[in-house]
This record gives sequence, C-alpha cells and structure tokens, in this order.
Amino acid sequence: MTIQIKDKQFIPFIQESELLQRVAELGRQITEDYQGSSPLLIGIMNGAFMFLSDLSKHIDLPVELSFVKISSYESTTSTGTITPLIGLETDLAGRDIIIVEDIVDTGLSMSYVLEMVQKRQPKSLAVATLLLKPEALKKDIQPKYIGFKIPNQFVVGYGLDYDGLGRNLGEIYQLA
Repeated sequence: MTIQIKDKQFIPFIQESELLQRVAELGRQITEDYQGSSPLLIGIMNGAFMFLSDLSKHIDLPVELSFVKISSYESTTSTGTITPLIGLETDLAGRDIIIVEDIVDTGLSMSYVLEMVQKRQPKSLAVATLLLKPEALKKDIQPKYIGFKIPNQFVVGYGLDYDGLGRNLGEIYQLA
C-alpha cells in the first residue's frame, strides 16, 4: 500500500512484525553481552524513541535511559552539519554506555555523539542502530548492534520522519 506524506509517495519496506522480531533479538543479545552490568541507554531523539522503547522492553537487566537531541536533516537530505539541541546531564564516567539510534547513514551525527560521549570517560561504549546504510557512510562507524542494513534510500516510519511527519507509523516505508 502506497502512502502519501506531504509531496512524497512511500511504499512498504520493513513490516512491523519483522521490526519487532529483530528488536527483540537485539534486546536478548544486549542482555547476554552485558550480564552483571547496568548499562545506560542513550537514545538519540527524536527518531530513536520507538526503537529505544521497544528495545528496552527486551533487555532483561537493570538499565537506565537518557536522551540527547541533535539535528542534521532538512527535508530528505542530511545537511552535514550537526546542531546540538539538548545536552546530556548524566554522569557517564565508568559506565557501560549504549547509544541507541534509529538510523546511521552518513555517520556524521553518530561520530559527533560518540566523540561527545567518549570525552565523558565511559567504561565501554557501543552503538545500537535500527538501520544502517553502509553505502552512505562518510565516517567509519561500526555499530555493535544492527537491526537491518538497508540501501541508500530515504525511509520513514517507526520513529523516522519526513519533515516531522511519519514517525508514528508502525512499519518502515521507503521513498517510491
């Protein structure tokens, strides 16, 4: 089924059942990898809110949640400029940190976040991303947890947006 958001047409790409199954698998893997720890999950807002919510439900450990908000997109294009909007107040020193992101495409935003967090001296630092666009990477970002590797196409839904719209869709759609 094709959907319309503003001036663009989108077609189904990843179904909700497939998303939720993969997110559950990632949660179980994190549980296994962080036994004996209480990791801090840092969600990159706004896009990661659905992924972080569902992921955290499948992590069978005491976890703490925090958020940082940055911006690097206008319309359907990464601007290449990262704008920090809301900072991180939590003490990260000596903590196991997992950055939770909806999508890593150019890697510029994630590189910025990793640099910002690394300065705070965490015990360990990993990235969990729902989507990775290997063809679009401009920075050498190697997420430890990857939901799906996708082609370099614009996608919406499950937290991802087009000019602020489409985040509430339960599945992921790609530009038609």
